[in-house]
Amino acid sequence: QVQLVESGGGLVQAGDSVRLSCVASSKTGLRFQKVGWFRQAPGKDREFVAAMWWNSDATRYAESVKGRFTISRDDAKNTVYLQMDSLRPEDTAAYICASGLISTVDITTARAYSYWGQGTQVTVSS
Repeated sequence: QVQLVESGGGLVQAGDSVRLSCVASSKTGLRFQKVGWFRQAPGKDREFVAAMWWNSDATRYAESVKGRFTISRDDAKNTVYLQMDSLRPEDTAAYICASGLISTVDITTARAYSYWGQGTQVTVSS
């Protein structure tokens, strides 16, 4: 089992930057896990944002955030970050961290993940 706790959200203006953090903990370790960020705006479906693997530097991004958002991790702190630059009002959503065992399931889909955090709200004003 993996516990995930997000932080770093808030109210910002268009063009600003925000860094989200997701601290992961697991009794069995994280080496064989993948971690992703999703977001969900009111009345909309959960949307994939970015993902990476704990044992690799490979990353995946949604087209809508490519070039503006960066996912990274700090192994010593068991923390995954989502650096969000050039924020737009349409980026407003609850951002949710997720984790799951590495598998053949598409990493951009919610069903690839077994564990979810509570989410942190990011609101971008125009």
